[in-house]
Amino acid sequence: MVVADCVAWAAIGTATGYAWHRVPVQRLAEDGWITRPRPFERDGRWYEQRWRIRSWKRFLPEAGGLFRGGYSKRSLRSSALDDLERFRIETRRAEMTHWWVVAWTPVFWLWNPLPLFMAMVAYAIAANVPCTAAQRYNRSRLNRVLARAHAHPHPRARRPGGSPGGLRPEAGSMDGSAPGRRSADG
Repeated sequence: MVVADCVAWAAIGTATGYAWHRVPVQRLAEDGWITRPRPFERDGRWYEQRWRIRSWKRFLPEAGGLFRGGYSKRSLRSSALDDLERFRIETRRAEMTHWWVVAWTPVFWLWNPLPLFMAMVAYAIAANVPCTAAQRYNRSRLNRVLARAHAHPHPRARRPGGSPGGLRPEAGSMDGSAPGRRSADG
């Protein structure tokens, strides 16, 4: 049964990832009921304070670029507004993928005894909640940056490599890490 569970999780994860990969960018341009920010998140600060997310999220797997034409969220492409907007869209795609993978968990009740089914529930939570939290955290931070950029437009805002709205990214990354490509994992 454990082998069947491993194969099922791999198939569910791959199929769900591919299905969400095929969703047009336009459909993910705005937050829906699931992806909208919640007041308790306090613009991502809740994840920093309660989860200490900045210390571990860089270790999470990134599969956004797995399929042809996919978008890796391992690092920001640039600080141009278009790239920040696209990154925000991709956090919605990734979050929805993880929620849908978790939604498949009841299927494991069909062939597993209760203790093993409960282990599958625990696995679904442990494997997907941190990834979902990272997407929500990144999007909260992007929301703040983009809101400031739209409030204070700058002529260089849409030029690749230009600072959005005159804002300068933190010393090379979303988290202040080394210069160069900006890491989204920080």
